[in-house]
Amino acid sequence: MTPARWSGSRRTCLRNGSALLLAALFAGVPAVDAAGAGVASGPIDAVDRYLRAQIRKLRIPGMAVAVVKDRRIVLLRNYGTASVEFDQPVRDDTVFAINSVTKAFTGIAAMRLVEQGKLDLLAPVDRYLPNLPPAWRGVTIRQLLSHMSGLPDVMRAPTVETDAVAAWAWIQQQPVVFAPGQRFHYCQTNYTLIQRVLNTIERRPLDAPLAGEQLRLAGMTQTSYGDTYDVIPRKGPTYRWDLPGPFVDGYSGATPDAPRVMKVASERFLPFRRASSGLNSSARDLARWLIAINDDTLLSPQSREMLWSPVAFTSGEKGQWGLGWEVLARGTHRAVGMTGGGRAVVFYYPEDRVGVVILTNLAGAFPEDMVDKIAALYAPGLALTGVPALRIALEDQGYDKADRAAAAIEAKDPALAWPEMEMNDWGYRLISTGRARDALAVFALIARKFPNSVNAHDSLAQAYRVNSQTGNAIAEYERVLQLDLGNARARRHIEELKGITPAAK
Repeated sequence: MTPARWSGSRRTCLRNGSALLLAALFAGVPAVDAAGAGVASGPIDAVDRYLRAQIRKLRIPGMAVAVVKDRRIVLLRNYGTASVEFDQPVRDDTVFAINSVTKAFTGIAAMRLVEQGKLDLLAPVDRYLPNLPPAWRGVTIRQLLSHMSGLPDVMRAPTVETDAVAAWAWIQQQPVVFAPGQRFHYCQTNYTLIQRVLNTIERRPLDAPLAGEQLRLAGMTQTSYGDTYDVIPRKGPTYRWDLPGPFVDGYSGATPDAPRVMKVASERFLPFRRASSGLNSSARDLARWLIAINDDTLLSPQSREMLWSPVAFTSGEKGQWGLGWEVLARGTHRAVGMTGGGRAVVFYYPEDRVGVVILTNLAGAFPEDMVDKIAALYAPGLALTGVPALRIALEDQGYDKADRAAAAIEAKDPALAWPEMEMNDWGYRLISTGRARDALAVFALIARKFPNSVNAHDSLAQAYRVNSQTGNAIAEYERVLQLDLGNARARRHIEELKGITPAAK
């Protein structure tokens, strides 16, 4: 089944770099301290070794990293190349696209209005926006911010990148996905509505950006809205690797060492989507923002805790989203933050008073899979278990050791409850970057941990298909049908894999 969310590039323009230059990118991967940044002592060598290895493995052209501890920037580090075309290195003022990290800014903008008594999180959206479709009107502000609305996703609109008026008219004609609050559904419509609610309250144009006050209060001088079509000072391009086939369901089954081609990613974020995406920033600016959040410049401690508390579904079960921020368990501690476009991550660990920013110029770098390792180097009390501990172990030992590594983690943490959604997202990040064999190991482990989960067996079947293991894929789809007799998707895939056509039934 598809991952919970993935904001990849919708359009790309081809631009091949020099073969010699690309080879040089990953030869030494130099790391450069930000000049005059006042970098404090810390486990810099360990950070360098780990990130250089990840950069080589994933072929990331450029990266910037910042670490905040006790409301101070203790590490600011730059790696590699910001512009392949012009052979320009990443510097402390290099700006990267941060995509959906923008949603975390929107969450804070909403909470600032809550503090002022202007916004009620429990109010239905139609209190602030008239003339919405009847099925939309009862959705609460909290459900919008936590992706529990059940509304259709505006990203499906044919003109989402070209005509905002037509896209908004189109999406309002689409059926809702489920009743509000039933489950999680990552949906950009939620944040366009929030953008319009907040701007209505503040008497601004409906599609005005929301983060300006935060940028000013936090002293963020290198952060601005824009996309590929805007001129943004000091911003490097965003790249992606074009993977070879064979392709199954859009995923490449090529081996990790198969040749691939670098291309430039092109993205369009019209103003009506600027609450969900569109910000560009530097690692240093985002570190300043984390400090401003935690020194009460932007929010009170009470509002901050509300921002970072997981919202419950109507069943009473808590999700993994707060208000514009993901909330993930890290042992008995938390990691809160956001990821963007498969290339940017900003996480804060409240109990450890540590924040980590990792920005890259490669769509599909997925630095969210690196962030916990960096945080643990600066937070001795952060006892990683579950998914982050397993991820670190498999990167060190190999993904064929998944069962053994998971058992070792369980032995140290008998109360561990593996989070299926977080594991599933990890597996799809692997498969989308051409690591089909590694992804298969993760999906197989998920299916063993969740033997009665339709989603787990569906995802494993898809991984088997990508790895050209047709018999195993059929067996997993048949398991899906045992659990869900009416699953048309599984039945269709079985017919495809067995070569059965509708006419032959």
